[in-house]
Amino acid sequence: MIERGYLYIAQPPLYKAAKGKSSRYLKDEGELETFLIDEGVDGAVLTLTTGERLAGPDLLALVLSARGAKANVERLAARAPAFAIEQAALSGLLHEGAEDVAAAAKRLDLYAEEGDGAWSGEKSTVGGYVFSRIKRGVSERIVLDELLLHAADARRLAERSDEMAATFAAPASFVRRDKSTVVRGPIDLIDAVMEAGRRGLSIQRYKGLGEMNPDQLWETTLDADARTLLQVRVNHADDADSMFTRLMGDLVEPRREFIQDNALDAEVDV
Repeated sequence: MIERGYLYIAQPPLYKAAKGKSSRYLKDEGELETFLIDEGVDGAVLTLTTGERLAGPDLLALVLSARGAKANVERLAARAPAFAIEQAALSGLLHEGAEDVAAAAKRLDLYAEEGDGAWSGEKSTVGGYVFSRIKRGVSERIVLDELLLHAADARRLAERSDEMAATFAAPASFVRRDKSTVVRGPIDLIDAVMEAGRRGLSIQRYKGLGEMNPDQLWETTLDADARTLLQVRVNHADDADSMFTRLMGDLVEPRREFIQDNALDAEVDV
């Protein structure tokens, strides 16, 4: 039945976004994020310190690139603070052979508050970079180690930062409907856009079909003219069986080895 393509899975949406009397169903987290970005960019302007103003398609293109950069940073953030990874990338420090640690430290100062000391940076004796400062009498330290610097996400982030370094050379201003937000990099930009997109929206997340009313279940999942179906296929059955056994089997060691070997190279296309 599967090999002949007769088995399908009906896919109910995870979210419903409503504003006033209008509403829209959204399939998953990715579709929700795309929807919020479209809403947040609509009518918004990003003003750079050069005076250049980005809006419409130009702003959307930048936001989509920033979305990918943020995803790279978030997957590296288990090893160091997200803002430090992002600003190091924008300074060019994630490129192989880069040495301008001072430029990266200066970018970290963009997040300084009153009473914070300035960041300083240096190469670590065991590889990577170390940043430090005194904050209200307490020593603070951030390490970007070799494992982080050689991760696939760090390489991808370095490539993306080349496109955005000039845009975020200095803090920009994101304005939508008279609300202004300081933007120091991709993470700030995405956060500002998403916040703007959520404004005025009511978002409901469905944990299961049992939370839907019968009419909602019909119009989202059962109606042949509107539903989304996923065809069940079996590709590379031998490889799939081997991987399933390795990751879900009774033996712990093969699973541990797989995670250790691949954790820092795992990527999600955005």
